[in-house]
Amino acid sequence: MYRNKTCGELRLADTGSQVILSGWVQRVRDMGGMTFLDLRDRYGITQITFNSESDKKLQELANSLGREYVVQVTGIVRERSSKNPKMPTGDIEIEATDVKVLNKSEVPPFTIEDDTDGGDDLRMKYRYLDLRRNAVRKNIELRHKMAMEVRRYLDGKGFLEIETPMLIGSTPEGARDFVVPSRMNHGQFYALPQSPQTLKQLLMVAGMDRYFQIVKCFRDEDLRADRQPEFTQIDCEMSFVHQDDVLELFEGMAKHLFKEIKGIEIKDAFPRMSWDDAMKYYGSDKPDTRFEMKFVELKDLLGRDSGFSVFDNAAYVGGINAKGAACYTRKQLDQLTEFVKRPQIGAKGLVYARVEPDGTVKSSVDKFYSQEKLQELKKAMDAEPGDLILILSGEDVNKTRKQLSELRLEMGNRLGLRDKNKFSCLWVVDFPMFEWSDEEQRLMAMHHPFTHPKEEDIPVLDTDPAAVRADAYDMVINGVEVGGGSIRIHDSKLQAKMFDILGFTPQKAKEQFGFLMNAFTYGAPPHGGLAYGLDRWVSLFAGLDSIRDCIAFPKNNSGRDVMLDAPAPLDQSQLDELSLKIVEEEKK
Repeated sequence: MYRNKTCGELRLADTGSQVILSGWVQRVRDMGGMTFLDLRDRYGITQITFNSESDKKLQELANSLGREYVVQVTGIVRERSSKNPKMPTGDIEIEATDVKVLNKSEVPPFTIEDDTDGGDDLRMKYRYLDLRRNAVRKNIELRHKMAMEVRRYLDGKGFLEIETPMLIGSTPEGARDFVVPSRMNHGQFYALPQSPQTLKQLLMVAGMDRYFQIVKCFRDEDLRADRQPEFTQIDCEMSFVHQDDVLELFEGMAKHLFKEIKGIEIKDAFPRMSWDDAMKYYGSDKPDTRFEMKFVELKDLLGRDSGFSVFDNAAYVGGINAKGAACYTRKQLDQLTEFVKRPQIGAKGLVYARVEPDGTVKSSVDKFYSQEKLQELKKAMDAEPGDLILILSGEDVNKTRKQLSELRLEMGNRLGLRDKNKFSCLWVVDFPMFEWSDEEQRLMAMHHPFTHPKEEDIPVLDTDPAAVRADAYDMVINGVEVGGGSIRIHDSKLQAKMFDILGFTPQKAKEQFGFLMNAFTYGAPPHGGLAYGLDRWVSLFAGLDSIRDCIAFPKNNSGRDVMLDAPAPLDQSQLDELSLKIVEEEKK
C-alpha cells in the first residue's frame, strides 16, 4: 500500500505506532544533524524528522528532495518536543525509517502556500497546482459539502433529481447563447442552456411535481466578479404552489445551509422588500442591508428655486447619511467625487454637508442655502454632529439612484460596515413584469417570458403592460442575489398574450416555444420555482470577492481558460466537416 494514514489525522494517541504516509513535499529544513520535512496531502501536513546519527544516508536523501516531490514515508509516530499549536498534527512528528520517491517535480512556478507569490494569470495557467493550496482546496471542499446538504434537504422535501439535456434549441430572450454546430444536421445549431427553464416546466406538465438539479448553465455575456461563462445552478421547480409556498420552502433551505455549514441558526423569517422600495431606498434590486444608510429624496427640499441649477434642473436629488464621517478631509472628499465620476458610475459631481460638533451644517454649496435650510436638510437626513451627508442629482431617476447605490456601497466599505462574517438576508418581491429596452425599442421580460403576472394586474396587460407586476422574487444576502425565481404561466392563452406583448408574432412564438405552448394544452398544473447560484452561495460562505476561487477550473475575465488555452481555432478539416467558414473581421 502507498499509505495507511493521511497527513492530517495523526494525534498523540497514535504515539509509538508505525505508519506509512504519502504526499507532496511542502518544504525541507536542513538543520545540520537533523532534517525536518513537511509532508502535505489534501488532509493536512505532518512533520517528518531525519537524524544523521540514526541514518545518515536517509537524511541525505531527505535533503535532496525538492518542493512538490511526491514521496512515501515510513516511520514511527513520536511526541514533538516543540509543539506547533497552529497545526492539527502539531503535537506529533514522524521519525522516518524509510523514504521512497514516487515522482519528482520541476520547481513550481509559484509557492504552494496560502500566501502565494503567484499572480492570478499564473495561478490560472497552473490551476492544478493552485488547487493544491490549502486556501483554494478548502473552497472546493466547502462546495462539495454545500452540494451534499442541498441534496439532503431537497430529498427530505420530496424532490427528484432529474437531468436535463445540455444540447437544446436557441432562445431569443435573455443573454447570448453559446451555440454548437451539428455535424449530422448541416447548417443547424444547438445551444447550450442558459438555464433548464422550459425543460423543468415540461417536467411539471409531466407530473414530476418536485424537481431539482445541480446543473451547469451557460451565458455568453461580459464577465465580472460574480459571473462566469459557465456556472452552476441549484435549479428547482414545484407544482401546485403559490409564491408563499416557494419562499417558505427555499427560505428553509437557506436556513438549513446556514446552520449545517456555518453553524448559524436563523429563527426569524427573512424580511420581504418590494422592488419599488429596494430601488427607492437603496438604488438596487439586490440591496446590502448589513447597514442602513438609506436614500432620502431631497428634490422637494433642495431642488425648488434654490438658485443652484444642478439641483433645480434635476429630476432626482437624493442623499445618504454616512454616520461619523464628518471627519473626512478635503482630500478624502475629492477622492469620493472622483469615485462617482468614474465612467462606470457616471455621476457629474458630488455635494456634501458636514454636521459640526455644535450642530451647524457646513456644505459645499453654502452660498445657495441658508443655515435654516441646511438645518432642514439635517433633520430630513436624521443627521447628528459628526455625520457626513452626501448628495447626488441627475436627470434620470433610476440612473442617479444606481450611482448613489455605488456611493453607498463605497462608504459601507470605507466605514467597515460590510463585515463578511455578518449575514443579512431578505426577499425582494413584486418586480416589474417588463422593462423597456432602448436597444430593441420594445418591452422586454424583466425575468423571462414565462413569468406569471400578479393576478390582480392581469387586467392591466391590455391597457398598461409597463405597470404590471410579476409573481417574481429574488433572495438577496449581503448585496448578492443568491437566487431568484417566479410563479410560471401555465395557461397557453395567457402565455400567447405574453409573447404578443413582447413582440413575438404567433409564427415566431410557435417556432421558438411551440413545444411548451402545446404541452400546456394537455393539463399543465400551476407551478413555480427558484434557482440558486451555487457558485455565489459558496463564495459568500467562504468570504470571497469572486466566484472564481470556488470553481475548480474557472475562466479568466476574458472568458478564456488559460490552462487549456481555450477557446482556440479549429483545424480546417473540422470546419469543413461542419460546413463552417471563418470570415475575418474588417479592420476599423
